[in-house]
Amino acid sequence: MELFLLSNGKVAEDAPLLSYAHPQLHAMIARRGITSAVLVPYAIIRGDHAARAQDLSQSLGIPVRTLHEFDSPVAAIEQAELILVSGGNTWFLNQMLHEQGLIVAIQRAVRERDVPYVGWSAGCNVATPSIRTTNDMPVRSSVVLPALGLFPVQINPHYIDAHVSGHMGETRDERLAEFCAVNPHESVIALREASFLHVSENRLSYYSARGEDFKVFRYGEPVKACHDVLALLALLALLALQALVPFSCQPI
Repeated sequence: MELFLLSNGKVAEDAPLLSYAHPQLHAMIARRGITSAVLVPYAIIRGDHAARAQDLSQSLGIPVRTLHEFDSPVAAIEQAELILVSGGNTWFLNQMLHEQGLIVAIQRAVRERDVPYVGWSAGCNVATPSIRTTNDMPVRSSVVLPALGLFPVQINPHYIDAHVSGHMGETRDERLAEFCAVNPHESVIALREASFLHVSENRLSYYSARGEDFKVFRYGEPVKACHDVLALLALLALLALQALVPFSCQPI
């Protein structure tokens, strides 16, 4: 199984999509001999799906087709060499995956056929057990349906711990602490912009284009800030993360 779980799609407005992960993505495409990809675009509510596919094609150097170009969404996934799941609205994306019968189709493609999965923002959220740690609004439905569950731990993408002057609402840290208080047996990995987790076979790695950390939130424990998965060992927390995932934690 190979997963790329990215916090966001772009590092700047004029940057190519997924450019901060180009070295790893291009290496994976070359290693596997991938000649095309299928885009799951449902999270894109106000954008053009075909234009997003074209942007990704230019970024990755291979043809990218959207689900709408196939006889059915399930048929598209069954033929896919590489699955791309765009960012946007996580609630709408997850509901559409269920309505179109894609939950099992994607799970089988990734787990049984070893089709790589690349998801950013909303696409990262739906790869986890549920979408309860998304930052998005439930624009269509407030029902929390199970997500793909390809990665066994909740992720919060676009993580930021800055305090905005004049903002009197809860901070992101407070929101994630609330989640852990209500769900004390679950944990959350918070990914900053321009960072991602990479699962390849049984190995888990962390990358940040800006050299920044990720955080691990667990109920009743101090928040742990780490720069790579092995840095958790120095913080006496590697065993905590290792216990959460069925992967071998690897350095960059």
